[in-house]
Amino acid sequence: MELNENAQVDTDQVTDRRGSGGGGGGLSGIPIPIGGGKGAWIGFAVFLVISLIGGGVGLNSMGDGSSDSGGGSGESLSQECSGSAKLEQLECRNVLYVNSIQDYWKDALPQHFGDQYTESDTVFFEQAVSTGCGNADSGVGPFYCPADDLVYIDLSFYRQLADQLGAPGEFAQPYVLAHEYGHHVQDLLGTEAEMRRGQERDPGAANELSVKLELQADCYAGAWAKNATGTDDASGQKIFKSITEKDIQEGLDTAAAIGDDTLQKKSGNPVDEAAFTHGSSADRQKWFRTGYDSGGPKSCDTFGSAL
Repeated sequence: MELNENAQVDTDQVTDRRGSGGGGGGLSGIPIPIGGGKGAWIGFAVFLVISLIGGGVGLNSMGDGSSDSGGGSGESLSQECSGSAKLEQLECRNVLYVNSIQDYWKDALPQHFGDQYTESDTVFFEQAVSTGCGNADSGVGPFYCPADDLVYIDLSFYRQLADQLGAPGEFAQPYVLAHEYGHHVQDLLGTEAEMRRGQERDPGAANELSVKLELQADCYAGAWAKNATGTDDASGQKIFKSITEKDIQEGLDTAAAIGDDTLQKKSGNPVDEAAFTHGSSADRQKWFRTGYDSGGPKSCDTFGSAL
C-alpha cells in the first residue's frame, strides 16, 4: 500500500478531540449495544478480550512516545497534515483513509443504490468520549454512533490490534475505518433501522441479525478496497498510488483476528456460535473478500444469504 505524497489531507472530515479531557465517566467493560436503537453503538466488540489478555481498557498511548501518538486541536491537526512529513504521521494517514473511503461512497452510493451520500466525520479521541449514544472509553474499540452519525476511534486501538490481537499489518487501519463507514452507509440506507426492527420482532434472532449487519460492513469495506486506488482528494489527486494483494491479505488477517470464535478462544472461553455478534473469522474473511472480488456493494446482501 502506497499513499500519494501529493494528496491533500482534508482534515475537515475529522474532529480531533484528543487532549480535550475525554467524555466523563466511561463505560469500561460494558458491552457495545448493537441494534438497540438510534442510541446504540455499532463497532468492533473486542474490549473484553483486550482486557482479559492483559491489555486493559482505555489505553491512550501508542507505546513508543513517537509522533504517532499525536493529539491536540483540530487546528494543529490541520497544520500537522499539511507539512512535508504528513505521511509519517499516524493521524494524517488515517485522515487520508477517511478521505478515500468517503470519496468512494460519494460515487458508489448513488451509482449502486440511487441514494446520495452524506459525509460523516471521524472523531479522534483519547481514553473517553461523549457521544450521541452515551459516554464511552477506549476499551470499546472503534465504533459508529447512528444517533449522531459519527465514527469514533482512539488511535491507540491499532497498537492493541497489532500487539494483543495479532493483526499488525498497516492495511488493518483503513480496513477498520472502512468497516465503520460501512455502518454509516447502512444507516443512510435504512439497513440498520430495519435490522433493529427485526430484532424487536424476533429477539431470538437478535445475534444472527447483528452478525449479518457486521458481515455486510466487512463486505462494504472490501468493495472500497477494490476501488481505493481510484479515489481522489478535493483537487483530483489520487489518494493511493497502489494497493497490493499483500495489503488485501493484511485486511483478511485482520478480519480473522477479530472473528467471534477467535476472540472467544483468546478470552479462554469455548466457541459458542449462539453468542456471536460479529461473525466467525472465516465468515468475516469471506465477506470482505466477496466485496473485494466483486468490486461493488450490491454483492453484499448478507441478509439475503445463508451464512
